[in-house]
Amino acid sequence: MARLAQTAGLTDVQEEILATVRTFVDKEIIPHAQTLEHGDTYPADIVDGMKEMGLFGLTIPEEYGGLGESLLTYALVVEQIARGWMSVSGVINTHFIVAHMLKQHGTPEQKEKYLPRMAAGEVRGSFSMSEPELGSDVAAIRTRAVKGSGGYTINGQKMWLTNGGTSNLTAVLVKTDEGAEKAHQNLTTFLVEKPEGYGEVLPGLSIPGKIDKMGYKGVDTTEMVFDGFEIAADQILGGVSGQGFRHMMDGVEVGRVNVAARACGIAIRAFELAIEYSQQRRTFGKAIAEHQAIAFKLAEMATKVEAAHLMMVNAARLKDSGQRNDVEAGMAKLIASEYCAEVTQESFRIHGGYGYSKEYEIERLMREAPFLLIGEGTSEIQKTIISRGLLRDYRSRG
Repeated sequence: MARLAQTAGLTDVQEEILATVRTFVDKEIIPHAQTLEHGDTYPADIVDGMKEMGLFGLTIPEEYGGLGESLLTYALVVEQIARGWMSVSGVINTHFIVAHMLKQHGTPEQKEKYLPRMAAGEVRGSFSMSEPELGSDVAAIRTRAVKGSGGYTINGQKMWLTNGGTSNLTAVLVKTDEGAEKAHQNLTTFLVEKPEGYGEVLPGLSIPGKIDKMGYKGVDTTEMVFDGFEIAADQILGGVSGQGFRHMMDGVEVGRVNVAARACGIAIRAFELAIEYSQQRRTFGKAIAEHQAIAFKLAEMATKVEAAHLMMVNAARLKDSGQRNDVEAGMAKLIASEYCAEVTQESFRIHGGYGYSKEYEIERLMREAPFLLIGEGTSEIQKTIISRGLLRDYRSRG
């Protein structure tokens, strides 16, 4: 087992889960990732394997058919999966977030309706906040749900919906008329059930084709267009309108730990590739790892991997304890994504000209790492969250 990114204090069950996942990654993901990624092919067989392992129910309580594991377990599983291929972790990331939101905020009826089928992988979750004309300014959402006699009618357009075509339950944040002065208090999360696929999947609801991306292939990213879409009031998460912003921010904290875990996974893989290649590649009569210039790169890369992993674990454990972790999750996401980009680039440099070839795995990692700098909020947004938290906790008494 690799010496980097070890986690102290895990239970026997956690160790067993991680060992199983690590073996699955080495045997079922890494050997096929290049071909699937270059073909932008959905990893159906890998997803079926994760269903059989029970990973879709990893954090869902046992009473609903899940494994009832912690956010820490989830994050460490994601780290391992991303080490194999980040897109596979993307398949389950949105699912975990929606399951978490249902578990924490859903009505008893909503939990009974969705969580058992989510644990089995029959219902696959996605979530949607962003829109074409807004990024992290969630309070500026324009997609609107208007209340009528028989429920709500939704009109508007959502953007950057991961698993938009392959999911069948989407948590969608829209604007409702709550009469509140603060914009974020006029937002509501709806649970939208839909068929998988593209085009007009339901009357008034369309999922346009996949957005072509530089990386993050295999997993689909789409828009979601509402045009007079009718939905019942009992599909409001928690049963009460106007609470959507709070629900989504809780989910996003989980998502930021996830992105940090994905960044750690890619950084670990980039380091593994670099240290292996540097011991095989020879120049001037010796392995390039024996040249100080390369040896120092490896030392710095390993230190960044370790630091990012520790901050990710800390953020996950805080969330598990029930404490507020917005600052810690922001810090973990910030440093893990930035270090991931740096470690991946150093690995690319160590590979020299071969790193530019599609035959080598590092080329794929170079296209995947940049996504983590913007997913679940850019580094600048994380700095905003962190600084606000610091000013809250270190308020001047002068």
